[in-house]
Amino acid sequence: MSLGIYRFNGSDYKYLLLSCKQGLTTHSNTMADQINSRRKFIKKSSMAFIAGGVLPQFSAKSYGQIMGANERINASVMGVNSRGNALAQNFASQDNCDVIHICDVDSRAVSKCLTALKTRQTIEAMAFTDFRKSLESKDVDTLVIAAPDHWHAPAALLAMQAGKHVYVEKPCSHNPNEGELLVEAAKKYGKIVQMGNQRRSWPNVIEGINAVTEGAIGRVYYGKGWYTNNRASIGIGKETAVPDWLDWELWQGPAPRKNFKDNIVHYNWHWLWHWGTGEALNNGTHMIDLLRWGMEVDYPSKVSSNGGRYRYKDDWETPDTQIINLDFDSSQTMSWEGRSCNGKNVEGSSVGVIFYGENGSLLIPAGNSYTQFDLDGKIVKEVQNTQEIDARDKSNPAEKLDALHIQNMFEAIRNNGSLNSDVDGGHKSTLLVQLGNISQRIGRSLDINSKNGHIMNDKDAQKLWSRSYEKGWEMKL
Repeated sequence: MSLGIYRFNGSDYKYLLLSCKQGLTTHSNTMADQINSRRKFIKKSSMAFIAGGVLPQFSAKSYGQIMGANERINASVMGVNSRGNALAQNFASQDNCDVIHICDVDSRAVSKCLTALKTRQTIEAMAFTDFRKSLESKDVDTLVIAAPDHWHAPAALLAMQAGKHVYVEKPCSHNPNEGELLVEAAKKYGKIVQMGNQRRSWPNVIEGINAVTEGAIGRVYYGKGWYTNNRASIGIGKETAVPDWLDWELWQGPAPRKNFKDNIVHYNWHWLWHWGTGEALNNGTHMIDLLRWGMEVDYPSKVSSNGGRYRYKDDWETPDTQIINLDFDSSQTMSWEGRSCNGKNVEGSSVGVIFYGENGSLLIPAGNSYTQFDLDGKIVKEVQNTQEIDARDKSNPAEKLDALHIQNMFEAIRNNGSLNSDVDGGHKSTLLVQLGNISQRIGRSLDINSKNGHIMNDKDAQKLWSRSYEKGWEMKL
């Protein structure tokens, strides 16, 4: 590196700018070399930057990489086919973050994500098939998990045991036992764990929830959430050879082994109990979380669910039509309605929640907005959305708003700030919907211990509290 970069004249600035935009790759051939080179460069030149101020033509991202290297988050993203690709780009777009690793068992997804990241950051990410190799790196600060649901809790636990913080997409677990293990692990290993229920960080949603909890509509006794879509049939899968672009063994990971079928990867695993958790946890988790937040409740006393796979006859196992009801000791009740195969909106929105109180109601639809009504349905207050959101976009419905959730996690990591969605709250919201699915699967209502959320006096239901694992993949604290 030329000593000319320490001088303060126009030509030196131009040379320095070129070095930063190239991510120092001129002097570094590996990811470790790039990071070490950047750190040495910053150490040598920090005083020059302080004296000279912001350099001409620097982007916020480039300048942030130089000035805040000690405050930057190095992220590894696991599962980058769809939602994970969007998350990787969002994390990379943050001025105080670099995505240094991406991990996926699909080589096509890896190539696609690497290409996308080049438009978001200067540093070049390394790619891994096995995310555990990424966790071995001391340069990784946090693991971002967007792999299938059966991976969420096991991967989060391994990350914490490797000394990493965790951002895990909802649901935080495949079953209740895994959720409880995550809560214990976060305490044991002292790591930040944020679930991806991003609405917890959307400003107008926060304002709307605060209005509810502060009594704007009086005492709230009923809350309703919903999700609607027009999903097609997944057909009848055929057992075929595993494609050469897929590591099927690692895709299954902690789940007991099954033969590959041509209609599982990608996305359709959501509708198979072995790996997925159905529409209830795929989208219902978001709405149940808002209801639990606004109604200020934790665990129910009774849970029931009705519905089934009605629209098509295919391999889809979870309900495409489902209504979950949860009663609480506080004389409150909530329900969630899921319609995967009929997209008729409720209250004008494909997804949302509405709170009913003694003095009125408050609606939070798909976006960052809310509307308060009186008892006659007249609008009392309306706060409009300022960002375009497509709630049915399965990969990236609200990037700019979701960045607020990411930054909230960074603040917790760097400055010991409070999380908007810590793993304890994330687990409670996830558990409520899991209990609904358990009720659905055994065909009867459940009595719940309202102090801890555990199922009471039902051996059949208790069997679904946890799952079996492939040998060697058991979750152990």
